[in-house]
Amino acid sequence: MDFTELISPEEVGKLLGQKALLNQANGLVDVVLDYKNLMMEYACAIREIETKIQNLDTEFAVRYSRNPISAIHTRLKSQVSIMEKMARKGLPISRASIEENLNDIAGIRVICAYIDDIYRIADALIAQDDIILLERKDYIKEPKPSGYRSLHLIVSVPVFFAEEKKLVKAEIQIRTIAMDFWASLEHGIRYKQCGENATSVIEGLKECAEQIAATDQKMQQLRIQMEQMHEEDKDGLEELYEKLKRFDAPF
Repeated sequence: MDFTELISPEEVGKLLGQKALLNQANGLVDVVLDYKNLMMEYACAIREIETKIQNLDTEFAVRYSRNPISAIHTRLKSQVSIMEKMARKGLPISRASIEENLNDIAGIRVICAYIDDIYRIADALIAQDDIILLERKDYIKEPKPSGYRSLHLIVSVPVFFAEEKKLVKAEIQIRTIAMDFWASLEHGIRYKQCGENATSVIEGLKECAEQIAATDQKMQQLRIQMEQMHEEDKDGLEELYEKLKRFDAPF
């Protein structure tokens, strides 16, 4: 039987065209769903790390009657930022390439009251046996030329899914309230500087960063001094009251 008698060449071409479009649409949906799954994994990693940090803050509140953490902020890198960074690095945009080459898709920023709290939280976190430290950059001891200060940790954390366990990377930035204040303002100013005023703006930002760093150091010294004075003056009854206050520490 001649099949052209059943369907015309025009109809065959139309059906083939529809099939090609359907295959293209399915392929596009698969890519979108794969990206969605990838972002889900990073979102889960953020929750894992955020919980660990919150647990440390709770422990400090109960054991030492002091919360070292003022705030925790999290974010997932946007699709546009991911594409721009991959293009800037000259890397292929694929799931495997993104996972291998980008460390900051999952971002956690921890704001502490004092400089020594930064290192205390960082050391306690990376001491946990399921946290793998991949990279550490201390911009507090060695600030960036702009004056930027912060402690950066690249880690991987196991995330347990229904059918697998996966190690997912994340970037943790830990800084003081003053460092975060400077970084937030610097971010906005940096994109507005232009022309002849750029040099003076850069120098002004660096000067402000140095002043803020000196204030951070002074505030820490004052806190330590007050703690020492308090310990020296504390009697048995006051020590008992301080222990009783720990009953009210929130979990």
